[in-house]
Amino acid sequence: MALLKASTRNEIGSRQVRRLRDKGLTPAVIYGRGQDTKCVTLSEHDLELALQHGARVLEVDVDGAKENCLVKDVQWDTFGHMALHVDLLRVSMDDRVEVSLPVLLRGTPAGIEDGGVLHQVVTDINVECPVASIPEDIRVRINDLKVGESLLLKDIELPEGIRLLDDPDTALCTCSFVAEEVTEEAEEEAAEPEVIGEKKEAEGSEEAGSGS
Repeated sequence: MALLKASTRNEIGSRQVRRLRDKGLTPAVIYGRGQDTKCVTLSEHDLELALQHGARVLEVDVDGAKENCLVKDVQWDTFGHMALHVDLLRVSMDDRVEVSLPVLLRGTPAGIEDGGVLHQVVTDINVECPVASIPEDIRVRINDLKVGESLLLKDIELPEGIRLLDDPDTALCTCSFVAEEVTEEAEEEAAEPEVIGEKKEAEGSEEAGSGS
């Protein structure tokens, strides 16, 4: 578990918070477990390093007092490179918490050889699991997936102690043929659109001819 040092802050307004970021500090709040909410600052470098390594739970040293905190929410900049603000939830290592985990598909579906295309419908799932054993991601083998078949969320083999919170009948991924190309006849019709003016002119000529 990553250890991050934090300092209590009194700066609340956007201008003051901007000054903190200019100093390489990231504003954060620590809340939960019936205790008062603390406004703190964390080292921008240390925080982003921990997040890049997939840390979900941090040991936060606030002015000498250590607390275990779950990274509940991160507000990123427009490009997703810099953490602008972090919400930290106090937890005990014995707690069970709700988290969102990325799903990584592994292997090549059997249907690819038959011309199928893999489409991942769901990229993250919501689960409940122990704080002490939150995985970085969930990996699913898809080698046996054939054309026309789908894997559902209930087909995912979750590690022991982890419970799915989403609808189990939701499709995780599918293997299907791509949409058929338009026929040659349709292509010709699309290439030679009807010209209304010409049609009317032709009809007018026929009527004139029949009247003579």
